Amino acid sequence: MSDLEPERVWWTASQIAEAKLPDLPTTKRRINDLAERERWNNDPELSRRRQGKGGGWEYHWKLLPIRAQLKLLDAAKSTARAQATAEVWHLFEQAPDRDRETARTRLEILQKVEMFQQAGFTKVIAVDKVARLSGISDRTIFIWQERVKFVDHGDELPYLLPRQRLAVRKDMKKPVSKAFMDYLKSLYLRLEGPPFAVCYRLAVTEAEKESWTDIPAQRTAQRRLEADVPRVSRVFLREGEAGLLKCFPPQIRDRSEMEAMEGVNADCHKIDVFVSWPDGRITRPQIIAFQDIYSGKILSWRVDHDPNKVMVMAAFGEMVEEFGIPRHCLVDNGREFANKWFTGGAPTRFRFKVREDDPLGILPMLGIKIHWALPGHGQAKPIERAFRDIANSVAKDPRFAGAYVGNRPDAKPENYGSKAVPIDTFLEVLDEGIAEHNARQGRRSPTCNGRSFDQTFAESYAQARIRKATDAQRALWLMAQHVGKLHKDNGQLQLHGNFYYADWMSEIAGQKVVARFNPEDLHAGVHIFDLDGVFLGYAECRQKVGFFDLTGAREAARKRARILKAEKALAKEYAPVPIEEIAAGMGGDTPAPAHLEAKVVAPEFRGTAKRPSPKKPSFNPPETPELDAQQEALILEMEERRKAQIEKEKETPADRFWQAMDILKRMENGEPIGTWEAGWIARYQDHPEFTSRLSMFELYGEIGVH
Repeated sequence: MSDLEPERVWWTASQIAEAKLPDLPTTKRRINDLAERERWNNDPELSRRRQGKGGGWEYHWKLLPIRAQLKLLDAAKSTARAQATAEVWHLFEQAPDRDRETARTRLEILQKVEMFQQAGFTKVIAVDKVARLSGISDRTIFIWQERVKFVDHGDELPYLLPRQRLAVRKDMKKPVSKAFMDYLKSLYLRLEGPPFAVCYRLAVTEAEKESWTDIPAQRTAQRRLEADVPRVSRVFLREGEAGLLKCFPPQIRDRSEMEAMEGVNADCHKIDVFVSWPDGRITRPQIIAFQDIYSGKILSWRVDHDPNKVMVMAAFGEMVEEFGIPRHCLVDNGREFANKWFTGGAPTRFRFKVREDDPLGILPMLGIKIHWALPGHGQAKPIERAFRDIANSVAKDPRFAGAYVGNRPDAKPENYGSKAVPIDTFLEVLDEGIAEHNARQGRRSPTCNGRSFDQTFAESYAQARIRKATDAQRALWLMAQHVGKLHKDNGQLQLHGNFYYADWMSEIAGQKVVARFNPEDLHAGVHIFDLDGVFLGYAECRQKVGFFDLTGAREAARKRARILKAEKALAKEYAPVPIEEIAAGMGGDTPAPAHLEAKVVAPEFRGTAKRPSPKKPSFNPPETPELDAQQEALILEMEERRKAQIEKEKETPADRFWQAMDILKRMENGEPIGTWEAGWIARYQDHPEFTSRLSMFELYGEIGVH
């Protein structure tokens, strides 16, 4: 009974009654009467007060009648046997295939012996016959029979495993200092990723200082650390989140349910070719491309020295002009895509400072849902696979021989840096390479199924629901944007050294506006919008003192920075003695001459008399009735605008609700709506003010809105 669980050793009167043991009553009252007659409570070793709510007595199983004790022993043995059988089956499942096959062979031999016995042979003769047929000794078969003698039929197989598999392994681990292992783990599990041998030596040195004992060998310490700390945790602690992501397989995304232009993704890539630019620079060009996610086709692209918002807008505009407006856009969180021109107003844009008065970018204004790719995780962007294909074909084109630089610092070709191809040649080869990339047959993606990207895109595009851009929307992406404040007096706008003005701008002097302009021609004028996207008017360029295009301005700024840096470096060579050293050696303790001190004017502050201000000459302006009338008319017009603005500020939530319902009704009827209205209704539809009043309107009609 020593193998019984503690709760099976001590029994309450209720438990004894429920067990229905031999020679014992089956009700709690009669069990208590029996305990009182036989004075079970008088034995302090076999009876005890029950702990917990309700109190009462508990009795040891040895106080029960003999037949009741025997039944409990049989039940305990059955439970122990079932537990042992479960453990043996667990060992069988973990055993190698060869050991499990050995157990099956042994079971087949025992089944043959049983078959001979059923045919009428004695046990000894049956074992002898099977032993001679199997080529083993009789004693071996008798040993196997003994091992399964008391095992239930059907559970013999795991008991026939080789003995080393069934043997209880003793814990042979030697004691190890916990302080030493904690110190070693702290040294090893760091993002710097130090070698284990270095950490072990430092830990041993610390152990000598602290007089720690039970220091394991290096191999033993490494095995203990790997056993104590799971592999995934070790990778995370030594490699961070990037390493942790490698421990899990990438997500498999299904594109078969999509259609052409439902979603696009964009990224930039530096091409491994030296290119000679018109400005004399030799660099590796950067390409920004937009790709259709469903088919994999490259839709548009642009090339520049470095990725920037101008080339992003140009590539995006080309894609929309030719193919339409996508519903989703997956982009990187790089500065070139997270700029305010492109994604301004997106709720999860974590680049640049977000201000309340930021204007909406192109994607939010066109109703395109933005998805940000996981930083440093190339698998999140399908276009990465296309860039790898382009790098293998375009960058290694025969016309680029000598200009190819290799895709890694340690993979430079022998002719590295021997040539730089002209930008015109590069663009021609790149255009051919992208066209070939789109038209190549045998694509194995689930949507292509052996066809080319072009064919897959064309088939789906013919049946897809594509949104086309209006003329007003086209003006948005063909122009860059700049948020600025008009001059506080005359309303003039200054942008990149140029000045823009129209007569109506004087009325909104000092107001913050959004100027949209052609980045390739700053002298073509600007279109002025308010911060909500409402078009205010056009302003022409009055003073053309800036650069002709924004790209040229950026290049000139870079050139000035390079010259300035070079001149600063040369300054030390040209003037080797620091000016501070020269200044320290000049002058001395000689007091300054009196005539020099007299040139310092001592200012007068509090307590000094104020000088009388000179009288202003009197001036009587000539009478101009016509100008006075114009001025009064202008004042009246400005007063009317001020009142209109006050009325707009008094607008109630009910007014905004009916305005939204009117816009939605016009959209359902196919009537045109303005750009500002489209942007406003897209934001207001998800606002709690609109959703709550819409619910009340559907339940109670117009009364529920007011």
